[in-house]
Amino acid sequence: MRWENLTVESDSGPADAALFGADAVTTRTFDSPEFRGITFHEIRARSIINRVPGASRMPFEWTVNPYRGCTHACVYCFARKTHSYLDLDTGLGFDSQIVVKVNAPELLRRQLGSRRWLGEHIAMGTNVDCYQRAEGRYRLMPGILTALRDHANPFSILTKGTLILRDLDLLVQASQVTDVGISVSVGFTDPDLWRTVEPGTPAPERRLDVVRTLGEHGIGCGVLMAPVLPFLSDHPDRLRATVRAIAASGATSVTPLVLHLRPGAREWYMAWLGHHHPHLVRRYERLYAEGAYAPKWYQRRITRQVHDLAQEYGIGPTRAGMPRRIPDPAEIDPVTPVAAAPEPVQLTLL
Repeated sequence: MRWENLTVESDSGPADAALFGADAVTTRTFDSPEFRGITFHEIRARSIINRVPGASRMPFEWTVNPYRGCTHACVYCFARKTHSYLDLDTGLGFDSQIVVKVNAPELLRRQLGSRRWLGEHIAMGTNVDCYQRAEGRYRLMPGILTALRDHANPFSILTKGTLILRDLDLLVQASQVTDVGISVSVGFTDPDLWRTVEPGTPAPERRLDVVRTLGEHGIGCGVLMAPVLPFLSDHPDRLRATVRAIAASGATSVTPLVLHLRPGAREWYMAWLGHHHPHLVRRYERLYAEGAYAPKWYQRRITRQVHDLAQEYGIGPTRAGMPRRIPDPAEIDPVTPVAAAPEPVQLTLL
């Protein structure tokens, strides 16, 4: 395992400076049922605030990622490629070999207090989920949220994890002193599809309960409807069912993103597709013949359908990556039509 390639500059690829020394790695396994078959590599990182590469499509510049690898085991996860930088495979290795930056909270507090830090927005959950199963044991997020709250530093979280509700009090406290944006990822609500494509995640309805609970505590929560899976979750009836459930949860926005298949994820997803839906393999090969992203015409069609459904069910489109807030009823003009849907932006969040 090439620990020296876990780098300061970015969690999205290798760079020159090692993030920690190989002698600082402690490897553990646990016998409890929820962690059986999973190996944790505990490290003490040298830096925790990462700059997003300039060529990235991300709508933010800084991220914090306390984990690498993810027990959610989503077959489409774009971050699978990052495990290859450690000589780990991007399939089962990504799902079961988890790097834990055990000093993330104390390191973040120190970096936030540096004179060089200008208090810019920090995004979390953009590489792997910071509320994946490992967080239940390592409890890194309470310290991270406390540091952000104490420095009134704006931040956002994208998650599929219901464990975020454990930290509800901290999120409420932080929202009183800075901008907090929360998004929950729910690409579809079909239970059979969920069980095979996102086997380590909470059920979609449980994730929507998170949206509902956050809203009840004054924290507006958007839904990233991602990924929309071609020929599996993109039928108009399935799109309608998903948007209807999102609207019922009280989501402040819905942002659809079509599946993208970058190297690492592409091989794993196509192997899954060949096993579960072999009749779709050729259609995927044609749809993604030009690269990692579905054709623009397909992205625009899905975006238009979802935005039309969102308007029908009373939730309007917002720009991906922006903080989500519950609007003041006095600011809403019932006779003003929803603005035309913007051009779709295919982000590499999931």
